[in-house]
Amino acid sequence: MVELAREALHTSVTDPVAASMNFLNEVASRFPAAISLAAGRPSDEFYAVEDAERYLAVYIAHLRAQGMDEPRVRQAILQYGRTNGQLGPMIARMLETDEDIRVPGESIMVTSGCQEAMIVALRGLCASPGDVVLAAEPCYLGFSGAARVLGITVVPVPETAQGLRPETVAHVAREVRAGGRRPRALYVVSNFANPSGVSLSTDVRRGLIDVAAGEDLLILEDDPYGLFGLDDRHSPTLKSLDTGQRVIYLGSFAKSVFPGARVGFLVADQTVVSAAGHRSLLADELSTIKSMVTVNTSPIAQAVIGGFLVSCGYSLRAANREKIAFYRRNLRALLAALEHHFSDPAITWNSPSGGFFAVLDVPVRADEKLLELSARDYGVLWTPMSFFYLNGGGSHAIRLSCSALATGQIDEGVRRLAALIADVRS
Repeated sequence: MVELAREALHTSVTDPVAASMNFLNEVASRFPAAISLAAGRPSDEFYAVEDAERYLAVYIAHLRAQGMDEPRVRQAILQYGRTNGQLGPMIARMLETDEDIRVPGESIMVTSGCQEAMIVALRGLCASPGDVVLAAEPCYLGFSGAARVLGITVVPVPETAQGLRPETVAHVAREVRAGGRRPRALYVVSNFANPSGVSLSTDVRRGLIDVAAGEDLLILEDDPYGLFGLDDRHSPTLKSLDTGQRVIYLGSFAKSVFPGARVGFLVADQTVVSAAGHRSLLADELSTIKSMVTVNTSPIAQAVIGGFLVSCGYSLRAANREKIAFYRRNLRALLAALEHHFSDPAITWNSPSGGFFAVLDVPVRADEKLLELSARDYGVLWTPMSFFYLNGGGSHAIRLSCSALATGQIDEGVRRLAALIADVRS
């Protein structure tokens, strides 16, 4: 039998952070009765199997209403299709309605989840070994993991309680350049970030765009949680403020429709100029990479999302009112539970203005050993914040998620967590 040396495999296989997430999943499977304040997935209560069939039928009817004959409809749903997908014009209409982002449909690539959008963007932008990307730290694992799979270095930019500071981004970019490497892009979750829950002020958003222009950076703006604020105030996306085409916008329908469709997208309306003077859209150039990764995004999955967009009048905000109310209720329940169950001034937490996550700072080491004890003896799961740091950090902090639970479960989970922390300290 063949035996392979583990050390001979790519570093992404042996990555300790990925191993930590596998450990979290393994603990969850061993203690299924534990309340999970770790899971960041949407709530199951909004989904029905019949929805997929219904939205598919809506999309097929839409194609027929556009004048497509049956052979073309069949081809649109069941054949490979265009590499960048068929929903570009629909997504462009949605972005204009909801986010005041005005881009041509041709600048949009439909991807197999937002994760593929990250991989395609990273691979296209980072052309040489000296090319690196900057990222707000703590950083979403999916992005740092995608970079590791591609062998691309991620340089952390420390986040404050208010999010990134533009001057810090500029400082890190200059340090990278002084070290002989080229900073190509900055990755940031602009609204209610995973894992920190932090949102950027409008002034910071404008400042980041100015820094990107001054330091010759692109910005990869990831916005999966922007719909789910605690109130109806709506911060402008970086992309809507972007007059110089510095921002590549990454989007997903996982939270706003359902994750099982695995449909995301990227907006890359930047102009690419060849040595011969030929001009094209970055989205078109990146399609070559996508064609080698997934060939194209499932047309059936696209059709389901397309049917949803037709049904909701191309407004995710309008279609998600019930979900928005649910997630608001849950985040308020989480913050209220923290207030109720933690009275020690040595234990603090942030108060995000929306999204799925909050961060609890504790005077004990919040590592895998404590998580195992928590699941086994206290019946509650959470995520160590250390998982989200590239070079160490977050050892005394916990990410709490409130998205997949009923409000009563949230309070009980926090009560159990408070008991754990109190017992460990004593």
